[in-house]
Amino acid sequence: MKISSPTKLNCPLTEAFEYAKSNNTPVFVPTNHFADDRGWSLMNQLQGVLSPEGQINFSVQYPGVVKAWHRHHKQTDFWMGLLGHLKVGVYDQENNQAWSIVIGEKNPGTVIIPPPLWHGAATVGPTQAGLLYFVTHAYNPSAPDEERTTHDAFPGFPWHVEHK
Repeated sequence: MKISSPTKLNCPLTEAFEYAKSNNTPVFVPTNHFADDRGWSLMNQLQGVLSPEGQINFSVQYPGVVKAWHRHHKQTDFWMGLLGHLKVGVYDQENNQAWSIVIGEKNPGTVIIPPPLWHGAATVGPTQAGLLYFVTHAYNPSAPDEERTTHDAFPGFPWHVEHK
């Protein structure tokens, strides 16, 4: 038996998918990390394969980081904590209502966040936290469907650990 590496292609997944099917061969498409002082992300995973407009991303936040607040006008987010734990915050500015839930290894599930709700996440605990998320509209850098404000823009939301 001869063992080879899959064909490596640097092209969109939709093209690699067609190549794999037409050549009956596995294909590896490398991806790049985005990193800053808050953590790192793998963006645009499976773009165009799962949904023509959506994308799948995986983001890791370092301990003590709060990534908030932002909202979309078209896009719905589906968030699943896979590594560590995240306190997810969601805020309806029109009705002055907020929601909070800790998701992750010990509380698996998916949080669905429709527009135009503000949302964000804070790492809970001493380890990094990983978020797998599907968005219904791929990020468009020339016209982002994203509005941002500071993590403390809505007074009273407890991003910190609540000691009860």
